[in-house]
Amino acid sequence: MSKFLIVGLGNIGDEYAHTRHNIGFDVLDYLAKEHDLKFRSDRLADVAELKYKGKQLILIKPTTYMNLSGKAVNYWMQAEKITLENTMVIVDELALPFGKIRIGPKGSDGGHNGLKNIQETLGTNQYPRLRFGISNEFNKGAQVNYVLGKWNEEEQKNLPIRIKVAADAIKAFAFIGLARCMNEFNNK
Repeated sequence: MSKFLIVGLGNIGDEYAHTRHNIGFDVLDYLAKEHDLKFRSDRLADVAELKYKGKQLILIKPTTYMNLSGKAVNYWMQAEKITLENTMVIVDELALPFGKIRIGPKGSDGGHNGLKNIQETLGTNQYPRLRFGISNEFNKGAQVNYVLGKWNEEEQKNLPIRIKVAADAIKAFAFIGLARCMNEFNNK
């Protein structure tokens, strides 16, 4: 059975719950709920395992805080013997409009501290990621408050639909592969 590591980035703690920066956690929570899974606290992460069409997806929400996400990713890749190409990171993206999804095989950290730490820890940026658009509708100097802020009313109405698309893309990544997943989901 092929194994995949699916990493949802976010910060632990109630003050960060359901903020733009925690979209990675929210997407994995949706996926777990959709398949009636429960996360368990484990080493460096909350973990759930999803068996889907002959594939095993290890879902992790690092408990290391965003800036040390690489520690959890590295640990779970080693512990589960999962390759880089079978690892996908779900991350918030300021450069994309709200809800837009962009899947790719590699990329820069784009100033995102979670991706920066993963890249430093793994020594490469050659791993698949799903970037979830959070838009950049903030005033100069207000980026931190925006990213760590809650979704506005309009976004909250559309968020469940966009989270479902991201969850479907994760399953497609494991089932049909990265290239076909990109073709199918990058313009949805």
